[in-house]
Amino acid sequence: MNHKYELSYQEFLESKIKKTNEAGFDIEKEKLNNNLFEFQKHIIQKALKIGRYAIFADTGLGKTIMQLEWAHQVVRHTNKSVLILAPLAVSGQTIEEGKKFNIHVEKLQVNASFWDVGIYITNYEQIDNIDFDNFNISGIVLDESSILKNFIGKIKNKIIDSFKNTPYKLACTATPSPNDINEIGNHSEFLNILDAQDMRSRWFVRDEGMNNYRLKNHAKKDFYMWVSSWCSMITSPADIGFIEESKKFILPKLNYIEENIESKKQNNGLLFNETSVNATTFNKELKRITEERLKKVLEIIKKNPDESFIVWINLNSDEIFLKEMLKDYDFRIITGSDKPEQKEKDLLDFSHGEYKILITKSSIAGMGMNFQNCNNQIHAALDFSFEKLYQSIRRSYRFGQKKDVNIYIITSDTMENVMTAIKEKERQFIELRDNIKNEINLQGYNLVMDYQKEEIKTDQYHIIKGDSCIEIDNFNDNSFDFSIFSPPFSSLFTYSNSYRDMGNCDNHEEFFIQNQFLLNKLYKKMKPGRIVAVHTKDLAVYKNSSGHTGLYDFTGDYHRAMEKAGFKYHSKITIWTDPVLEMQRTKTQRLLYKQLRKDSTFTGVGLPEYLTLFKKWEGIAENGNDNPVNNKNYDNFPLDTWQAWASPIWGEKIPKNELIELIKIYFERNGIINFDETKMMKPEFFTGSWFDIRRTDVLNNKEGTDMGDEKHIAPLQLTVIQRAIQMWTNVGETVFTPFLGIGSEVYSAVKLNRYGCGIELKDSYFETAQKNIEKALALQGQGVLF
Repeated sequence: MNHKYELSYQEFLESKIKKTNEAGFDIEKEKLNNNLFEFQKHIIQKALKIGRYAIFADTGLGKTIMQLEWAHQVVRHTNKSVLILAPLAVSGQTIEEGKKFNIHVEKLQVNASFWDVGIYITNYEQIDNIDFDNFNISGIVLDESSILKNFIGKIKNKIIDSFKNTPYKLACTATPSPNDINEIGNHSEFLNILDAQDMRSRWFVRDEGMNNYRLKNHAKKDFYMWVSSWCSMITSPADIGFIEESKKFILPKLNYIEENIESKKQNNGLLFNETSVNATTFNKELKRITEERLKKVLEIIKKNPDESFIVWINLNSDEIFLKEMLKDYDFRIITGSDKPEQKEKDLLDFSHGEYKILITKSSIAGMGMNFQNCNNQIHAALDFSFEKLYQSIRRSYRFGQKKDVNIYIITSDTMENVMTAIKEKERQFIELRDNIKNEINLQGYNLVMDYQKEEIKTDQYHIIKGDSCIEIDNFNDNSFDFSIFSPPFSSLFTYSNSYRDMGNCDNHEEFFIQNQFLLNKLYKKMKPGRIVAVHTKDLAVYKNSSGHTGLYDFTGDYHRAMEKAGFKYHSKITIWTDPVLEMQRTKTQRLLYKQLRKDSTFTGVGLPEYLTLFKKWEGIAENGNDNPVNNKNYDNFPLDTWQAWASPIWGEKIPKNELIELIKIYFERNGIINFDETKMMKPEFFTGSWFDIRRTDVLNNKEGTDMGDEKHIAPLQLTVIQRAIQMWTNVGETVFTPFLGIGSEVYSAVKLNRYGCGIELKDSYFETAQKNIEKALALQGQGVLF
């Protein structure tokens, strides 16, 4: 027997308490670089101890020196090299910073066949040119690691995969963004903390749309504490207790100056210009108002002829206009087509004050550069990215800046929604930053072990608030006539903030260990010869977390868990689901028509639900059940009803005429013209299934769902519950569910004159379940009872 199953239930619960995986080493503070501030030493000690860590520190707080010292200590500890990946043109500045602190950093020659032990640096774009099989590095640093979200597919995966087995990892950035949760997920995946897809499943809900995720309300605290367990997030040394040092980081005033231009009238057939743009029309509108925008740039510079400026642009065409407009000024334009060596030289020259006006894009110089020599910026072409704006501003507004910083933002009457979107993203960023900061010194997760038991027992039902694995002991052995339930679908969703919640498991293995404690006890509580009906659905598997796309056979694993507890496989019902609705809700590649046309080897079918029936054979008398379910007859359960219910597929009916038209179209498009249409009208042409299960036939769970909470991925429909109860129980018998939720199973049992029993852990669900059950009492006897 697996040793894990020999644990007591309490021991198992205690094993679920998450602790930070410390894979690093301790170092005395006195051995760290003397140039470091005390708060920086504190962060480095923590990062080295954990081994795989992220530093989310505001610009100007010394991420460069922290990552250099971290790399230096890893080299000393392992006697192997550390590689730093940085944005283009940042390498030279990092090498200069290293010289200040007596840390040697060497630019990596991508065609090198051997590395001496030391610290090397190259830019992200060079990663495809490095043969990592030839180099045995012990550490990797991602400088400005938020750049990961700018890379999709091949490059991002190459970064994550290339360093999957690197023992020491450090990721540094200033702006991990909650409005783009892929960025947090990329950091977690890179650091071997948790796969991005698993992170989304655990703490986030996907609304309509492909990547429209929101953080579950009840999971916010836990999510913030989880992030804080593998990162430091600070905007000031005071955030982590270094009050005196924070006084040295007080920056001068930051002035936002919006320069709104009124553009020429659009030819839109309206009296006024449109006031908003979208991602599709954004660049078109920028081009339309090029002259107005860039004249405003010239006007600002003319008013301040002796000042230095950074002019941020978005379009290549802006370069042409500005080159002509600013011909009498000392400027350089750095473009994407410049050679890397030239870009680096021009950027360093500007940081050394060798010319007055730098014109470039944020994608080129918006991250990692130190431009405290310049306190004026003009943003000539905003886009919807808050991070770009934030990072660009912080090139000037950072530690070491002595002057007030002036940020001129050129906006237009036709693009009002751009600033609105940026401000909303800023609000979300501040929320994430502040919440993680508030949790940074706390240990562990915000999950709870204790619960306040509550029990309600009447002549019609008996429900308990608590842990099913514990509270099921309140019921006598051999007392349940029927059990029906929809279990948590492994670790797919977090439903509450309790360690006892089976949804709060790290993986499928942990879920099934906990689930087995329940099933073993459920077997003892079932009467001999009686049925347990388990509602399940197979789960999607994603490439990011599993290396392939496809399905996980959750139904099969739950089946095996039931048999392990002693139950015998009795029967299985497939509940039909609408693949069109599934496609619209999930946007899964498996069901997209464009994927079918592109490469149908990635195409699958919709995911049905299952009601699998298991029977307790132990204890059945030789002549059959002592208490048979024999309440059906020709009058209350006609033969044709049985023939429909006996179908292995239950689902929503497609009208016969619609199905005929679909078949005709299929035949015609496949060259079958001379077919006998009358055959389609015969009953045997169609399945004998019941096709009347509606996905929406569920109890209204609005009252039991916290704002931002998540519903069950596939809630068990009332029709399924009621027909199962009618099929496999007599009036007055006991129906049990270990996952009461908002009360669907007990609601249906009471409504059909059975005695309902259930257990639920979550407070709000339990309260709503009681209300729903009381409503059912008013309807008692109105159903078909047999």
